[in-house]
Amino acid sequence: MKKILVLAIAAALIPATAALAAPPAEKKAGIESKDYKWNAQEGEKIEALTKKGDKKAGEEGYEICGACHLPSGAGRPDGTFPQLAGQHTTVLIKQMADIRAGLRDNPTMYPFAKELHDAQELANVSAYIESLCIPIDHGHYEGADAAKQIATGKDLYEKQCKECHGANGEGQKDKFYPVIAGQHYKYLLRQMTEIRDGHRRNANPDMVKVIKPYTNDQLVAISAYQSSLVMPGNMCKPKAGGKKK
Repeated sequence: MKKILVLAIAAALIPATAALAAPPAEKKAGIESKDYKWNAQEGEKIEALTKKGDKKAGEEGYEICGACHLPSGAGRPDGTFPQLAGQHTTVLIKQMADIRAGLRDNPTMYPFAKELHDAQELANVSAYIESLCIPIDHGHYEGADAAKQIATGKDLYEKQCKECHGANGEGQKDKFYPVIAGQHYKYLLRQMTEIRDGHRRNANPDMVKVIKPYTNDQLVAISAYQSSLVMPGNMCKPKAGGKKK
């Protein structure tokens, strides 16, 4: 518990203390390398995927994540920290393993991710996160032209994104395609921009090819639409007296 409290305090002081919490992971060659394999079947990730996650143990392990991603897994509407609740275990394991291995650059998260000591802990925390309902009060596109942006984004999404991410943003667990329903607009926009521009080193090359031609305006529209998606049966229930967005 003492370790958890120390990490929670450090999270409150990000980014000032995060860099001091642990040395950065040694970078591995990513999408910039001709030898890069997006989902190579090797290392800690593969071991974690073979483990049966213990949700009760995962809830305890998640305490070090909740300082940034919140106990509910809702993340932050401003996009600094993504919504995690309901995400596929495969996606969570891959992304945490990539960060720990130095394949995905995330100096803020790295000191916390490294506190999950082995493959079993990765499986446990991922199982707990996947079990959480997806918040409905996440960050949306709030421009005056929201209806137009969402309509434009819907057209683009259904042409090139729906096949992988699904009609309701449900992703595909067996293919490591993430749930995007309930994700914050600003986070979606930031990640797609980084993937398009080659700054997300563990990106899926197939996705890079799809969005490489997109303009900034098109990415805004797609992100606006994606953030409006709802997964039936997976979203949290509206609070009493509140309105579902």
